[in-house]
Amino acid sequence: MGLGLNCLMALLALPVLGAEQTIDFGSLNEGQTPPGFRSAVTGQGKPGDWRIVMDDVPPLMARLSPGGRGATKRAVLAQLARDTTDEHFPLLIFEDETFGDFKLTTSFKIVDGRFEEMAGIAFRVQDERNYYVVRASSLGNNFRFYKVLNGSRGPLVGPQLSIPPGGWHQLTIECHGSDIACSLDGKQLISVSDKANPLTSGKIAFWTKSDSVSYFGDTKIVYTPLQPPAVALVRKALKKYNRLLALKIYVPGKEPRTTRVVASQDEKELGQPGSHTEMEVIARGETYYGKENGVVSVIAPLRDRNGDAIAAVRVTMKSFPGQTEANAIVRATPIVKELQSSIQSLDDLTD
Repeated sequence: MGLGLNCLMALLALPVLGAEQTIDFGSLNEGQTPPGFRSAVTGQGKPGDWRIVMDDVPPLMARLSPGGRGATKRAVLAQLARDTTDEHFPLLIFEDETFGDFKLTTSFKIVDGRFEEMAGIAFRVQDERNYYVVRASSLGNNFRFYKVLNGSRGPLVGPQLSIPPGGWHQLTIECHGSDIACSLDGKQLISVSDKANPLTSGKIAFWTKSDSVSYFGDTKIVYTPLQPPAVALVRKALKKYNRLLALKIYVPGKEPRTTRVVASQDEKELGQPGSHTEMEVIARGETYYGKENGVVSVIAPLRDRNGDAIAAVRVTMKSFPGQTEANAIVRATPIVKELQSSIQSLDDLTD
């Protein structure tokens, strides 16, 4: 892609369909801030200065993205600000995807820092006050994992070991549910399970502390794509009501007076725009009915806890002789009620 962020679907070694996201800095210009990211900071001080620089990378350190140039000089991401504030943690958050279960592989180089020499990855980022992080410290000679909750740091987990600055290191993070494993240079050094109050999904971010100057290389994330909760609701309903021809849920689109599909038995329809009818069902909170070519559709509102229409469900069934609007709605009502029982807000469909 022109933005240097290449995404492709792949079949994982696990018995599920997965996706692979490669953050490739190689196509970006020196001095550029990578697109698709948001700069933020935890604690005090100013946001970091995140830019592309050229750096000497050992030839034996293979590129994570295929087809890359084999030159020693390579474009990498750098955090260059030298804010000496102590409780100061710059983040560069990758905004294009939210990850649940994943395996991330990246490389980092701690370049400089008077008060701190750190580099790390924040993950399952909710915002700049809530996330997990694993980081390496050259001054502290340690490799640590911890959780940031409401801006406060949790217990540190990880070993003491020498992590010399000025050299490239490989970092791997694996998340499966509440289980997290972190490896440095091919050795698993941290294994934790956050079962009490886990962060189940979130963004990925590059992370440093205080006046650390750190570089990061291309990053590969192999993950299980998250599906909107609406998809699970539709699958459950279709299994129970197996004579339905189709079942779809629509929510308001990004543009005014538009809708989009968030659940359907056909995954290709996810994200596709809805029709004027679904928009009117949400706007008016009224049920619509249609019949054509032996097929009948009932489009009904789904409501939040306050009774306001927030989405529309389209129930498509075979028609029969003598089919009327009234008995079509009667047929669709149990399905609509079952979906409605799981919904109190729009987040119950989309998050």
